[in-house]
Amino acid sequence: MAKNGADIWPEGQGPREKLLKLGAITLSDQELLAIFLRTGLPGVNVSEMAGQLLKEFGSLYALMSADYISFCQKRGLGLSKYTQLHAAVELSRRFLGHQLAQECTIKNPQITRQYLQGLLAQRDREVFIVMFLDNQNRVIYHKEMFTGTFNCVEVHPREIVREALKSNAASVILAHNHPSGVVEPSQADRSVTDQVLKACSVLDIKVLDHIVIGRGEYVSFAERGWI
Repeated sequence: MAKNGADIWPEGQGPREKLLKLGAITLSDQELLAIFLRTGLPGVNVSEMAGQLLKEFGSLYALMSADYISFCQKRGLGLSKYTQLHAAVELSRRFLGHQLAQECTIKNPQITRQYLQGLLAQRDREVFIVMFLDNQNRVIYHKEMFTGTFNCVEVHPREIVREALKSNAASVILAHNHPSGVVEPSQADRSVTDQVLKACSVLDIKVLDHIVIGRGEYVSFAERGWI
């Protein structure tokens, strides 16, 4: 075991080297967290510490969405790590937002889902967001149209159509969260989607998708063939 919390990997096989050689996407949650933590604890190297934290929190998502008290009470974490982590999350969200404005959402739907996860996953009430897109399927802007309670939100299709006309949008993507974490759409979710589809079709505005966001999970109506 390494001293002073340092980690020892075979030469050229550490997570930093792996990231540079193969890309960040090839790293496991434990390896990514180890890079973020940088150092471990006395008698515990950084890789072991990362593994322990993931086990204690249950997942990388749970660790990243933990509140300040829960996060900082863990040995080796604290105010500095908490602020660094949330700054990194916000940087990622803003980067994805700029990327959405430049790329076709149909060609790269993963960016849209990641962005919506960042916006909605930690909200404690249901929030209904609409993304307004141009005729090349690039996001013009998004807007929080309706806010509800823990388990429901009232949606008014006419308001969505009115906003789409105001922005000269050719299409929209609907999204809302389930604070319970259970992403399976309800019958009410399907019903309101049908209502929005009908309202938008009158003015030839396409509804490309309705995405339900949970805790690290999502359901896409388009992927299920419901749109």
